[in-house]
Amino acid sequence: MSSTKTKTVFRCGSCGAESPRWLGRCAACGEWSTLAEQLPEFRGVDGPVSDPVPLSSIPLDHITPIPTGVGELDRALGGGLVPGSVTLLGGEPGIGKSTLVLQALSGVARGQGQAMLVSAEESAPQVRDRAERLGGAPSGLALLTETSLPAIVGAVAAHRPAVVAVDSIQSVTYPDASGGAGSVTQVRECAHHLVRVAKETGTAVVLVGHVTKDGELAGPRVLEHVVDTVVAFEGDRHHALRLLRVRKHRFGDTDELGVLEMRCDGLVGVPDPSGLFLADRLPGTAGSVVAPVLEGMRPLLVEVQALVAKAGTPVPRRSVQGLEARRLALLLAVLSRRAAVSVTNADVYASVAGGLRVAEPGVDLALALAIAGAKTGQAFDPETVALGEVGLGGEIRQVAHAPRRLAEAARLGFRRAVVARRTPDASGLQLVRVGRLAEAVAVTGLG
Repeated sequence: MSSTKTKTVFRCGSCGAESPRWLGRCAACGEWSTLAEQLPEFRGVDGPVSDPVPLSSIPLDHITPIPTGVGELDRALGGGLVPGSVTLLGGEPGIGKSTLVLQALSGVARGQGQAMLVSAEESAPQVRDRAERLGGAPSGLALLTETSLPAIVGAVAAHRPAVVAVDSIQSVTYPDASGGAGSVTQVRECAHHLVRVAKETGTAVVLVGHVTKDGELAGPRVLEHVVDTVVAFEGDRHHALRLLRVRKHRFGDTDELGVLEMRCDGLVGVPDPSGLFLADRLPGTAGSVVAPVLEGMRPLLVEVQALVAKAGTPVPRRSVQGLEARRLALLLAVLSRRAAVSVTNADVYASVAGGLRVAEPGVDLALALAIAGAKTGQAFDPETVALGEVGLGGEIRQVAHAPRRLAEAARLGFRRAVVARRTPDASGLQLVRVGRLAEAVAVTGLG
């Protein structure tokens, strides 16, 4: 019998990264004294042989997703939860993950059949109280308050619900694995066992996971690799808006976005998010420009705001909310060098109204024009939107899916759009094509 020589590896207890030798500080996450020695599982090359089958002989079974009753969640997932799949729902503490899961399970129980909620963090009275606030608990929804993985697996195998949700995976423990609840080893082992249960029973499993302060899922990144679907639940706790972004989906596209609003009676879908973002806009305010952005494949209109004020400190402040700080610094440099709009000795504040986070270059032109208008005190035309990427040379570049974005602007009643020269025509909008940032500042009267 032949075998493969085993090697000792050291695994970080914080992020799960591996190293061939011990280090005082993890090279991946920067944490100190977290590397521990682990022997990899050894298997010889001899063993049972599995015979491959022709790919063409495998039947094409069309699996029907299970609707959750939460329209925006079903939209993002392409119809609902697929039987036998494992979905990871990640979000910051207090963002509304437990509320979303309870509403989804209640929808399944009222429609397709049995559903089960495994509450590893909250007590049964707490869950029942939330269910009453959300419209009552349907008879088909069962509750299991348990943190032991064997007990959870046994309950799922015995009752075979259509959907089971574990809230949260960081609170579940596997007795045969080392470490405490939430550690790398525990989270990885629990996830692997629940994936196996989903495939064997055909139950759709939803794993709720917390994210760290950096926005990454707590626990090892392997958690994202073993599941079928990864859904990020985002939003600002100080705003009512919540976004569902699908980062990975083995059963469909990842370009859909779900938009919900948190109310006292739960999460409610927002059919017209652009209208919600612009509802409180004050037309004619200096430093305000509307930009059509794209979240996945869903066009949204957002208000980009800027404020330029006299610096109160030797080093002027640069503050952003909902935008990238590095992008603001780049645009300030381009404005100063290429468009003669200098704010070197002034504080600059920039934000996206409504709590949305925008990280795409299509908002560059709107942000630059907002800063120019805030500096001069001139208001941008309230019936015009701005769309384009700003290059280091001051050139305005066209962005992807411009017709889709501009169609959304026309639907909401805007009449004009400041865009790059090669942007395709858009029905219902007059396009003001510009080649450079200085030209855009001049043609809009903000210089």
